[in-house]
Amino acid sequence: PPTREELERLVPAAGSGDEAASAELADRFDGTLEFGTAGLRGAMGAGPNRMNRVVVSRAAAGLAAYLVAEAEGGHAGRGAVVIGYDARHLSEQFARDSAEIINGAGLDVWLLPRPLPTPVLAYAIRELGCVAGVMVTASHNPPQDNGYKVYLGDGSQIVPPADAEIAERIAAVGDLTSVPRADGARVLDENILDSYLDTVAGLAGDGPRDLDVVYTPLHGVGGSTVTQVLETAGFAAPRVVEQQEQPDADFPTVPFPNPEEEGAMDLALDLAARCGADLVVANDPDADRCAAAVPTPTGWRMLRGDEVGALLASHLVRRGVTGTLATSIVSSSLLGKIAAAAGLPYAETLTGFKWIGRVEGLSFGYEEALGYCCDPEHVRDKDGVSALLLLCEMAADAKAQGRTLLDLLDDLATEHGLHATDQVSVRVDDLALITDAMARLREQPPTELGGLAVEGVDDLAEGSGDLPPTEGLRYRLADGARVVVRPSGTEPKLKAYLEVVVPVRDEPVEA
Repeated sequence: PPTREELERLVPAAGSGDEAASAELADRFDGTLEFGTAGLRGAMGAGPNRMNRVVVSRAAAGLAAYLVAEAEGGHAGRGAVVIGYDARHLSEQFARDSAEIINGAGLDVWLLPRPLPTPVLAYAIRELGCVAGVMVTASHNPPQDNGYKVYLGDGSQIVPPADAEIAERIAAVGDLTSVPRADGARVLDENILDSYLDTVAGLAGDGPRDLDVVYTPLHGVGGSTVTQVLETAGFAAPRVVEQQEQPDADFPTVPFPNPEEEGAMDLALDLAARCGADLVVANDPDADRCAAAVPTPTGWRMLRGDEVGALLASHLVRRGVTGTLATSIVSSSLLGKIAAAAGLPYAETLTGFKWIGRVEGLSFGYEEALGYCCDPEHVRDKDGVSALLLLCEMAADAKAQGRTLLDLLDDLATEHGLHATDQVSVRVDDLALITDAMARLREQPPTELGGLAVEGVDDLAEGSGDLPPTEGLRYRLADGARVVVRPSGTEPKLKAYLEVVVPVRDEPVEA
């Protein structure tokens, strides 16, 4: 009914000459929402180019057909599919539609018991031995969006060629009224969540627990999960930002519920300043990302994703972790130096945990967009809950020694050089602007950026021996600096990722 009502308003308006209505109607029906390695993500509404029950049902039918064909071809077992969902508008409806259709195709289906963080779904896939998983979430996108993430049995998000094969199956779905549905999905009890909570809490070792923490779930589903994990691990309950504590699909206090966006953390930072907290931590709405801020003499400062990634990596190395440290090509090169100093393997991948999670022998992976995988044995995806716990563990240990997380970052800079990173993003309404910008950069490549000579350019669209092709350009600059320019895979943005490396001399400072 809601999508029908939208069209009953738009169609007559367009017919009467309303140009805005005509443009909106054309956009909704000009093609279909593309299924790819990010699954589906887009604005909700009527039409094949929007997120709605028809589009989601077709995606579920295509995924089910793919899984049945894989089982019949001997490429995978005919196991169960687990489905999770967040608290966005229509997320539970999309999950239940998917459950009925996948069950109707003859596959067992398990539903998570309620709106829960994405890493709980990733955990459940491996814990329950499922052949696939679906998470209905738009992560940190605006309130009007929703999304559909697909995982395979290894607990990682889909990559080529699986994405294209599933897309072909989706395109082949006929009239939805002929797609069989069944109501045999099993709703899991709280035991799966309890198992996840215990597993995450177990990542924290023995040590100090004196830490005053401010936390915000940004109107998402991380609140109770984070509080329970911290308390299970021996920490006091965090001070939660009251206005953002409960899930709210309208995200009333933030225009973009992404901790990286300007203003998103204001309420948490204000609370921390008033109560004199030691640390501010936050999750995005589906709690697969983690942000942190620390006090300085001049006020609170957000830590960059690269800084948090380096802190977590060095913490795990100190605890004796073995295996490969991995990050994406747009993240800081510091992780490679941490790995080399520890005698550990290091890998770089394309952006996204669909690639990082598949690194052989992975022990820790991160990407600068606030995503961290601290326990790949159990969650082969980014997990904002486990990262948050380990950050609190580090901060409490440093506090007991009269130090801070900034002191730990200084230690890394002294050992490996100061690796300063930043990002410039341009949000557009017309995606053609991004295409045009990338074309201009290829036709007229810069010879200097930020006063540093461009010593080489890698066209990532051509791929390499280690990396599959992707849209992007990497500029290698003098003095170890670099700039990577690429379109966002989940938002209408063109992004530039910047890094400079400056040696640090460990010398006493004159008074």
